[in-house]
Amino acid sequence: MLFPTLNFALFFIAVAVILALIGGLWEIRKLFLVVASYVFYAFWNWHFCILLLSSTAVSYSVGRWLPEADRPRLRKWMVGCGIGIQLLVLAFFKYYDFFATSFNRMTRDVGWGEPVPLIEILLPVAISFFTFHGISYIVDVYRGKVTRCRRFTDMMLYMSFFPQLVAGPIVRSSKFLPQLERPSPTPPPIATALLMIAGGLFKKVILASYLGTQLVDPVFADPASFSTLDLLFALYGFAVQIFCDFSGYTDIAIGLAALLGFEFPQNFNQPYRSPSLRDFWRRWHMTLSFWLRDYLYIPLGGSRHGRLRTSANLMITMLLGGLWHGAAMKFVMWGALHGGGLLLERPFSDRLENTRGIARLAAVLVIFHFVCFTWLFFHAEDMESVWLYLTAMTPLHPGSFAQVTPFTLGLIVLGIGLHFVSTNIPGRVGALAAVQRMPDWVLALAFGLCVLMIDAAGPSGVAPFIYFQF
Repeated sequence: MLFPTLNFALFFIAVAVILALIGGLWEIRKLFLVVASYVFYAFWNWHFCILLLSSTAVSYSVGRWLPEADRPRLRKWMVGCGIGIQLLVLAFFKYYDFFATSFNRMTRDVGWGEPVPLIEILLPVAISFFTFHGISYIVDVYRGKVTRCRRFTDMMLYMSFFPQLVAGPIVRSSKFLPQLERPSPTPPPIATALLMIAGGLFKKVILASYLGTQLVDPVFADPASFSTLDLLFALYGFAVQIFCDFSGYTDIAIGLAALLGFEFPQNFNQPYRSPSLRDFWRRWHMTLSFWLRDYLYIPLGGSRHGRLRTSANLMITMLLGGLWHGAAMKFVMWGALHGGGLLLERPFSDRLENTRGIARLAAVLVIFHFVCFTWLFFHAEDMESVWLYLTAMTPLHPGSFAQVTPFTLGLIVLGIGLHFVSTNIPGRVGALAAVQRMPDWVLALAFGLCVLMIDAAGPSGVAPFIYFQF
């Protein structure tokens, strides 16, 4: 089920109504949310519910046994086994065919044929996200940052909670599990949550969908047929599209969780106004960036062992971050470009982030254009398509705009302009006394009218969220 669909709206309304009928029976409410989350996941492919349950069982079991292990070597062995199982499953489903194809290409070149069979494995939706949840739980229990989960149903809910299951944000166990101990004493911020959801729908249904269908997809499908300006603005368009698509999803997820009584972390914070790549990764997909920092970069040694080792750790982190997005050389190159950029700017990052005035504007423009350029590797079908796109941009093709229109240009400007508007508008509006005095039915009616207007203004059909494929 996609969020901006009637099916999901009916599903969520049913969940909310049943939760209201259950009332204050907290354990029953959590058990019902587990069932609802598995029903939600089963709509994609019910077979993979077994995989989700198995991943949950591994993480829960390791977390239960770790505090009882009294020998450091045994504790490390248990953590290694738990993480290893999670990563092996992820690698099999997500990377087997990629590595099999690469290995067969090498053996074919030396006349050994193709010894590794291709299985064409169906990638389970959300496998990266629930695997990351499981790994972070195991590591946090080992580090003592979170107490072990005593109820298996709580662990099931942490791993499967449907607002964040498919595309994040990645919620740490130390953030989510304490919320399962007892219901929040404060009522849900209904107005703020509804505004978050409406804003996310606008970014997804209007900005991302129109830019994708009217500019980005046609140009990327056949770049040689379009002018240099079309190709340039298609890159700008995709930068706005992927931001609005993914941040729109997480806005909806955060709002849905809030309506159900749970708090999610912020996942985007105006990334395209960053004066450095380091600052960009502090603002873009923040929960993934911090996950890679805390569970990969720092365990590798971080910046504690000299400049050369720090550079290697940083590059490994970005390469694996690129590979996480997909088993393809284009994602490896995307990660390598960001890793190389971070290394080049590292001696100057503090100075860049503290600049003001014209110097800061220049830094922001340079970083924005570098990020837009690297999005080419992210969106293109393969490396050959990247080269075709770059080749088409080299000469100035004759003719005026063939695909860019005032409408799509306006959407690009609006999408970038969102980076200069406070991200806390829903919270500020929801905190207004006049809004807080409104009955819930009035808020629901206003939200329903807003959704109807967004639906009427948007293009026909619902494009899947870009990050679903990861």
